[in-house]
Amino acid sequence: MIAMWLYGRKLGHSIWRMTDFVAPVAPLGLGFGRIGNFINGELWGKPTDVPWGFLVNGQVLHPSQLYEAILEGFLLFAILWFYTAKPRPYLAASGLFLLLYGVFRFIIEFYRVPDAHPGYLALGWVTMGQVLSLPMVVAGAVLLFMAYRSDVAAGEKA
Repeated sequence: MIAMWLYGRKLGHSIWRMTDFVAPVAPLGLGFGRIGNFINGELWGKPTDVPWGFLVNGQVLHPSQLYEAILEGFLLFAILWFYTAKPRPYLAASGLFLLLYGVFRFIIEFYRVPDAHPGYLALGWVTMGQVLSLPMVVAGAVLLFMAYRSDVAAGEKA
């Protein structure tokens, strides 16, 4: 973020102009990173009986890394790519990225094993990943709201 801010400053662009520019392709990095987690055998999900589960150390587990690669990576990329292919208000791409990434991450946390140290934080199902996803959802919704307010939307298109 600091490098993007500095580079944007050098070009005379705000940090939000830079994040709007990067938002459509960032999910590809997230998706390929999760495929790397799958290849390395990291971040397996909860035990399951679904036919696509993977046998790991004697247990059949959800391939939560692949769920993340699909939702937070490739689906989010496709949505943002099509959304940004046409003119849209300033801040909208960044807002949509944050909103959808947070929602997808919140959903996938139901299939992941919670971090060992904190475990479940509340109600026997709320994880740290879900708690950390909520500010992204709120920030994304606020940015989208700001983007589509008449004074911002009328002033600048991305």
